[in-house]
Amino acid sequence: MLDNDIRGRVLYPGDEGFADAVSGFLLTVTHRPAVVVLPADAGDVATAVRFAVDTGRPVAVQSTGHGKSVPADDAVLIATAGLRELTIDPGARTARIGAGLRWGEVAAAAAEHGLAPLMGSSPQVGVMGYLTGGGLPLTGRTFGFAADYVRSLDVVTADGVLRTVSPTEEPDLFWAARGGKSNFGCVVAAEIDLVPLRTVYGGELTFAGEDPAYAARVLGSYVEWTRRQPEEMSSSVTLLRFPDAPQLPAEFRGRSLIQVRVIYAGEQERGAELLTPLRELGPEKDTTAEVPYEEITEIYQDPKNPVLAHLRSALLRDLDDDAVRELVALIDPSSSGGPFPGVEIRHLGGALDRAPRRAHAVSTQGAAFHLWSRMPAPPDRADAVRQVSDEVLARLAPWDTGAKLPGFLFDHDSAPELVRRAYTAENYRRLAELKAKYDPDQLFRINHNIPPA
Repeated sequence: MLDNDIRGRVLYPGDEGFADAVSGFLLTVTHRPAVVVLPADAGDVATAVRFAVDTGRPVAVQSTGHGKSVPADDAVLIATAGLRELTIDPGARTARIGAGLRWGEVAAAAAEHGLAPLMGSSPQVGVMGYLTGGGLPLTGRTFGFAADYVRSLDVVTADGVLRTVSPTEEPDLFWAARGGKSNFGCVVAAEIDLVPLRTVYGGELTFAGEDPAYAARVLGSYVEWTRRQPEEMSSSVTLLRFPDAPQLPAEFRGRSLIQVRVIYAGEQERGAELLTPLRELGPEKDTTAEVPYEEITEIYQDPKNPVLAHLRSALLRDLDDDAVRELVALIDPSSSGGPFPGVEIRHLGGALDRAPRRAHAVSTQGAAFHLWSRMPAPPDRADAVRQVSDEVLARLAPWDTGAKLPGFLFDHDSAPELVRRAYTAENYRRLAELKAKYDPDQLFRINHNIPPA
């Protein structure tokens, strides 16, 4: 019996803690597994995988649930929150990380040694989901994808075997697991490189967006500004249009805003100088300052509690004047549609476009910007919000490259043709071939699935 073979916990529907274990951050997908395994170690994970094979059930893997895609119905759900190993080697500038950790915890531990992991905008995101999705860091233009900084992974594959993979040990699986998400097994630990970075110069410049002419000048100036920036400067612009709703804070109620967020991984004085053209546009608020690296996620202020939301993403070509006008129309108070609370355009390029030191399955596919939107979707407005979310992508279709990033595939993107868009044709073929080698029976299919060739 599974209960007798697991050192951690085994939960069944109706057990105390079952609902919390299956829930996770993104509430638009509901898991109804046959059993939840909360492993105490890698041995428990291997036991759970073998149990799934023996009982003919698929395996789902979840840490924080930020990237839930399809329901884990009648599956064996491995919830990795209890795998909390964390060791920092300041001399080697590395960290060994268990699958239950979140980036905020790793950043705090590394900061004690003047080091930093490459992480995204939320400290709440689980480490392994982020790394296996490739990882788009806030300092991506400076350092590239986080997948390039992975030294090795401990992964339990569909045969129930724990493997340590690296550039020299099963390099094909090492390549596929960094970008191929959970298609190739359950990653239980990773060793990553850290970068020597104590502080950055960063913050947010907020501009009024109600006047379309001014909004177009701000957004157009930002796009032009990005073309002149060194690789040390990473940035994004977020367009917000809030309803006149009494539950909103007065500073947002009925307003349209443009938020430019910047992170400069260099000397503070030079970072401040580079922002001069944006400051000359007259922001309402300017929070830019020297920021301890472990606090850079506060610049983005991502939600810390679970959300019911529709998420969309796309990789965009360089933006021209027509694109600026289309984006401004999203927040124009006089335009139809909306509201659009949160459409982010992130500047790519720089180190993200260079060949990685440790080859992986992720790339920008030549895109200049990354778009993603998060639209809160209360149950009584779910269909309307879904239509609004789709409208954002429809309006920007002329600038959509047709590609996506694996780490920004959401529940909306679970169809095979959408998953395929997250990879180059060559990389997708290789991933499908490796899926056939390591998981021919599709044990790991509760995900953005890559069918075996």
